[in-house]
Amino acid sequence: MIHLITTFFLVGHMRPAPGTWGSVAALPVAWALYTLGGLWAFLAALIIVIPLGWWAIRRDTAGQTDHDPSEIVIDEVAGQWTALAPVMIGAAYAGVPVLALWPGWITAFAAFRLFDIWKPGPVGWADRRPDAWGVMLDDVIAGAGAAVVVVVAAAVSHGVILL
Repeated sequence: MIHLITTFFLVGHMRPAPGTWGSVAALPVAWALYTLGGLWAFLAALIIVIPLGWWAIRRDTAGQTDHDPSEIVIDEVAGQWTALAPVMIGAAYAGVPVLALWPGWITAFAAFRLFDIWKPGPVGWADRRPDAWGVMLDDVIAGAGAAVVVVVAAAVSHGVILL
């Protein structure tokens, strides 16, 4: 069961680029959570996946020299859901179907993958930690950075911020 969690039900074994596959797999699950349970179900899942992922990563990598094997993608799920949070909150606030905010989905995905691969500033710091928190935190921080990009892009798109 631990390996199913860390690989997000074996998605992490897909090649090439298992991290990207993990991020892609996170999208329909986020949609399903929001559609079936609303904003609170999505936010509850986001809050649960971070400590659950940390625990599973710690258990799955215990005794291994590689603390961040490529098949572990539960961290990408947590990061992608963090990046999507403003989209979900925006849909709930506006009372529109969550897929109506599709530009936000694309922005969240692209910005998260960029930050996760590029690893600027605090993302890189967390990635260099040699423990399960490092595996999880770099993606959550990348997701938070992507969430800021989503909010700024939405503000520009809706004329709140004029460039």
